[in-house]
Amino acid sequence: MSKRILHVITNVAHYADPSHPTGLWLSELSHAWDVFAAQGYEQRLMSPAGGPSPLEPRALKWPLLDASAKAWLNDPTRVALLSSTARPDEIDTASYEAIYFTGGHGVMWDFPDSAGLQAITRAIWEGGGIVSAVCHGYCGLLNTRLSDGALLVSGRRITGFSWTEEVLAGVAKEMPYNAEAEMKARGALYDKALLPFVPHVVTDGRLVTGQNPASAKATARRVSELLRA
Repeated sequence: MSKRILHVITNVAHYADPSHPTGLWLSELSHAWDVFAAQGYEQRLMSPAGGPSPLEPRALKWPLLDASAKAWLNDPTRVALLSSTARPDEIDTASYEAIYFTGGHGVMWDFPDSAGLQAITRAIWEGGGIVSAVCHGYCGLLNTRLSDGALLVSGRRITGFSWTEEVLAGVAKEMPYNAEAEMKARGALYDKALLPFVPHVVTDGRLVTGQNPASAKATARRVSELLRA
């Protein structure tokens, strides 16, 4: 039977300032989707509220719009998936071996406090599945607690978009919080590459995280390796 992977994407279309659009960073989804599809895994998209997921405009411009993301945009079937994502209450967690949280700044608003996402993540983790995230996707793990009340990330090695990268991206002043600092405050053993924006993946058992958009493919490959083990 084919392994099944649940992708989590945002519903948020703008920063606190409505005139500043954001959303899903498409390549973080498309790169992982391509890796998993090559392995024959079944995949489904979910968001905190279900329904449409907006796209981050900056990720749709050269040079960030790469071949993988372009292929997604040129495939009507895949584009349609972004307009009809599942709600957490529509997901049978027992059917999935892995969950993969994508990024884009929108997730900073709707991922951390979604009880539905937390319940699904907890169920997959405690069922022996893989929990993974790339870039800002790790915001979806900030407040997830296990059945014993402990934070999932506490004492575990993890990475995600760094504060240095926020500053260099020119959006630090618009962030609702410092995700790197919040992870550390929760006891996570945060790690990052020596240089910003280069691929960097951290694996701690069944927890797999990638630092930035350039890390999506490597993150998905590591998840695939664990699924084949």
